[in-house]
Amino acid sequence: MKQTYLIILTAVILASCGGGDNKSVEDVIASGNLEQIKAKREEVNLEHDALSTDLKALNEAVKKLDTTKNYVLVTAFKAKDSLFNHYIELQGSVSTKENIIINAEYSGALQQVLVKEGQEVRKGQVLARIDEGGSQLAQLKAQESLAQTTYERQKRLWEQNIGSEIQYLQAQTQYESNKSAVSQLESQLAKATVVAPFSGTIEEVMSDQGSNVAQGTPLMRIVSLDNMYIESEVPEKYLASIEKGTKVIADFPVINKKIDTEIRQVSNYINPNNRSFKIEVGVPNKDGLIKPNLTAKVIINDYTSENAFLIPQSVISENADGNQYVYIATNIQDSGEAEVHQSIIQTGKTQGDLVEVLEGIKAGDHIIKEGARSVQEGQNVQILKQ
Repeated sequence: MKQTYLIILTAVILASCGGGDNKSVEDVIASGNLEQIKAKREEVNLEHDALSTDLKALNEAVKKLDTTKNYVLVTAFKAKDSLFNHYIELQGSVSTKENIIINAEYSGALQQVLVKEGQEVRKGQVLARIDEGGSQLAQLKAQESLAQTTYERQKRLWEQNIGSEIQYLQAQTQYESNKSAVSQLESQLAKATVVAPFSGTIEEVMSDQGSNVAQGTPLMRIVSLDNMYIESEVPEKYLASIEKGTKVIADFPVINKKIDTEIRQVSNYINPNNRSFKIEVGVPNKDGLIKPNLTAKVIINDYTSENAFLIPQSVISENADGNQYVYIATNIQDSGEAEVHQSIIQTGKTQGDLVEVLEGIKAGDHIIKEGARSVQEGQNVQILKQ
């Protein structure tokens, strides 16, 4: 120690002998005298070296004599495998294939409207009738009856070799022509009776009773809430993991309702504009709360691992080479003292703030959690009990 002080004293004396006058560093620099500046620099270097030597000696002495160990305080958790379900969340809209406007298929006066808005109807139930003008049908049926009688008479005569074949064929042709005309008119007149194509609810009546309608005139809207589905678009990167039957959670935030269901149809066409494909998700609707055009979230389970290691993203760091790593506590003592070492990891999918680790950790490893970004390789730490 005495030697150190002698070095400092000698430096000061030498500086004084060299013309120094104990000026401050700022004063020496301000003087612009190169020789004085160099001399001052040597003086400061000698003082710095001497103080560094003393500081090192003091630290060693404290280390030997002080029994209190000031380790970095950290927390750790034990790695264990668990079931990991990864989900993707998409936006969708509720639709139904049984939501149609019934148009008139026959022209005439709307003779009867037999239902009202909000009424439940059954498939095949008569909803309205259009005036069919039945006199034309009666006339055609009379002509058909006469043609049938003539044909049957000519047939009997022909079978008895009476009359000519041409008379028989003409009677047959006339009868078949009249029969076809009656059948066609009956088919057209059947369209004057409007029936429900499926069971549902009359949502809106668009034409009033007594009004004249033409083919294509909207009469009423009928909606069924039994065959509901969500249509959504899925980015093409998920094409390999999504198929018919994939499990889905349908979430309806507006009505605070979630339903476990599955994908019932996957489109074979990728939209080139947004690189996505469409899916249909069946939606059970027993209580009738789900309506067409209701917004929905489609939560799809696209990946499952039964033995996955999941860790918080906050414990993962990245080195200069772009490799991700975590710190693992080793040589753990009963007192909680441990040594930390870096472990390079390979990550998989992310769900929320958790990341799946594919390589780099094993069951039972103690991974540093709180304090993970303040420790260094090989550092001793104190693990706090939780």
